[in-house]
Amino acid sequence: MSVARLAMLSLWLVALVASATAQDKLDLGMVREQHQMIPMRDGKRLSAYLYFPAGDGPWPVVFEQRYADLRAPGTRKAAAKLAEQGFVVALVNYRGTHRSEGQWVGYRALAWGELKDGYDTCEWLATQKWSTGKIGTFGSSQGGFAQNFLAVTQPPHLVCQYMVDTGLSLFHEGYRIGGVTRPERFKSMDKIARDPADNRRLMEEWFRHPHYDDYWRDEDCSLHFDKMNVPCFTIGSWYDFMNQGSIASFQGRQANGGPNSRGMQQLIIGPWLHGRLNKGNKVGELVYPENAVWPELEHMTRWFNFHLKGEATGADREPAVRYYVMGALGESDAPGNVWRSADAFPPVSQPTPLYLHAGGKASPDKPTSAASATSYVSDPLAPMQIPGPGFPGAKDARPFEQQAEVRTFTTDVLTEAVEWTGQVKAEMFLSSTACDTDFLVRVSDVYPDGRSILIVDYPLRARYREGFDHEALLEPGKIYSLKWDIGWISQVFNRGHRIRVTIASTGAPLYEPNPQTGGPQTIEFPANPVKATNTIHHDIDHASRIIAPLIKE
Repeated sequence: MSVARLAMLSLWLVALVASATAQDKLDLGMVREQHQMIPMRDGKRLSAYLYFPAGDGPWPVVFEQRYADLRAPGTRKAAAKLAEQGFVVALVNYRGTHRSEGQWVGYRALAWGELKDGYDTCEWLATQKWSTGKIGTFGSSQGGFAQNFLAVTQPPHLVCQYMVDTGLSLFHEGYRIGGVTRPERFKSMDKIARDPADNRRLMEEWFRHPHYDDYWRDEDCSLHFDKMNVPCFTIGSWYDFMNQGSIASFQGRQANGGPNSRGMQQLIIGPWLHGRLNKGNKVGELVYPENAVWPELEHMTRWFNFHLKGEATGADREPAVRYYVMGALGESDAPGNVWRSADAFPPVSQPTPLYLHAGGKASPDKPTSAASATSYVSDPLAPMQIPGPGFPGAKDARPFEQQAEVRTFTTDVLTEAVEWTGQVKAEMFLSSTACDTDFLVRVSDVYPDGRSILIVDYPLRARYREGFDHEALLEPGKIYSLKWDIGWISQVFNRGHRIRVTIASTGAPLYEPNPQTGGPQTIEFPANPVKATNTIHHDIDHASRIIAPLIKE
């Protein structure tokens, strides 16, 4: 290499280091930031960033585990703001990600196997000279899963947790959704792994286990509620498919795990999207009343002050359950948009069918026709479009509903307001010309101006209609009964509105298309996908419907 090129390379490296150093500088006030490598039982070290409040300590410690980058200014400022409340805050990257050593294995090193990275992190933090030995955890999504894994391992110094939009089972709520595989989504995890090859090896391992077997049970916290015995405050969001994990986590802990007296396990569900520190009143395309705002940082501080410092903040005397009943927006005197409290969730409701009919109608009346059906085409190479990586709740769903191979079923205009609070279920009679396909069911609130505000949806891969522990391919043309949970809801559909059920079999890129061949599920999309005609049956003997959790006055 020439001297000139070496000089240019040196200048480039200097500029790169200078740029990284400049990016790393951030005004955090009186909070001190420190990088730390935390040792694990196998000798590997996890990368952590510690935030110390002003003063000498010692302090209680709260920590978050995630695979995502920890260096964004917003992340660091949020950690410093929490540290200002009198805690050491630790942000820790999963094994094999960013600066953390070891092999990237997803959540496996956090669980109850040979490696217990969450346990070891908790106990290391508890035994430092600046620590009081009282440890709490926080985090959303990936940071929620991590907390459930940690709780199962029962570290002695773990005192309490604060989870947001969490999950329990990686097969059901992470790597799969309704049995639908998501290889393109998880190929993107190459960028967080120190060695991208680790991520590809991990994906290959997943696809060697197409069913819910012992491999996946090792990543299912719902099998271990009896060990999840620390106080936990859980936040769920109505416009989030992972709300099922948030609610199930609370229910399981309250029913089976440790101290279940009032104040120890608490749940709040509001009209929000997936995420952390985003629980405001502006959601998607909607603006809720100011009462929808949840002061997450302030409340988390009260929760930690009570459990970690022994302060009488009243956090233990708050209701076990608080949930926001959503209502119409921009309409005077519309019912809903209020908080309710309870000792458990869900409230008692009346399971009420809403049947599908010819002509795109939905009605509480059962079909009477001897033969009635609605068909559409499912083409993996020309899928219907749902843009973006996340559930597009609280937005007008008409751009999806108006696509050629999507079918909608809508009620007449409601003459009285109707409240649904609980779990919506699908009971559909379906057939296909393919031996495997997907079905996506959505529920939306149709405003008088035509907006179809999406509330909840969920897919099911047909080969798993009998359960996720085995596959059962379809016989082309045969009618099958498929039943699955669509999701949780608390919505008052106002007078003058309509209720819509939408059905399709593709919605990419959010839901990656099913090749529909019936062959083994693969990381790379096969070269021989099959186009299918799928049919929804709605006759007297095949009365497709959703089951709504109707609240009676």
